[in-house]
Amino acid sequence: MLEFGLSISFSPPQDYVALAEAAEAAGFSYATLSDHLIYPQTLSKPYPYTDDGVPRFTETDDFPDPWVAVSAMAARTSTLKFYTNVYVLPARNPVHVAKILATAAVMSKYRLALGIGMGWMPEEFAAGGQNFARRGKRADEMIEVMRKLWTGDMIEHQGEFYNLPPMRMRPYPEQHIPIYVGGFSEPAMRRAARNDGWIADLHTKQELLDLMATAKAYRSEAGGDLGTFKILSFGPMDAGGLDDYRELADAGLNTLTTMPWMFSAGPQATLEQKIDSIRRFGEDVISQM
Repeated sequence: MLEFGLSISFSPPQDYVALAEAAEAAGFSYATLSDHLIYPQTLSKPYPYTDDGVPRFTETDDFPDPWVAVSAMAARTSTLKFYTNVYVLPARNPVHVAKILATAAVMSKYRLALGIGMGWMPEEFAAGGQNFARRGKRADEMIEVMRKLWTGDMIEHQGEFYNLPPMRMRPYPEQHIPIYVGGFSEPAMRRAARNDGWIADLHTKQELLDLMATAKAYRSEAGGDLGTFKILSFGPMDAGGLDDYRELADAGLNTLTTMPWMFSAGPQATLEQKIDSIRRFGEDVISQM
């Protein structure tokens, strides 16, 4: 069954709760949030997901802390789930992230998942006090550290990047926190295959279908269960109808994230226009799936 996510990125943070309430009422399963620590005055590297290397966002776009935002939205909803799309994991400390996620999971009644990316902006890592080099390998070890801490047991860790003496973290999540990995490079997709799911970027429908097949192949190579492996994506650029959504669902897409107001009012939509477009998407699409 295909679930729908509402991307609330780039909306004013003060509107998040109202949008989450509207999404839950309309039948959306998820609200998705993006993440960046900072936007530097000068970028030393081009943005990797556009042809011209210019980011899809600007220095004045809001990036509120996603887990603070999730806590606020979870307090006003009861069924809506949340995941980051994506959280720049290796720009942080794993013990700190484990504490934040454990707390947010408990407080939200386990309605969240951690969607991660490896990051592309060295300045963001410097601001977070983390090393940009070998961030993928370090993120793999971060996940190992977090999973240990999330057991609630007395644990220790001796690794390449982190050495933790015996310690225990409370509260701990009594349910599994899924970790999804974003990106469509081979390392990103193989990392996703070792975890709980893969998050696609903006693609055409055919590109997405091809990448979904690759993600499943990597999952099988890794010896993982395809039945528990999630595939999540933004809505394809050339797919906007029920037949398209049904085809993607049949191919194994689990969650399709969209901003329904972009098809009507555009990026400058008011809160009232956004809520109306969410309601209409629920009636015209979600209820028909």
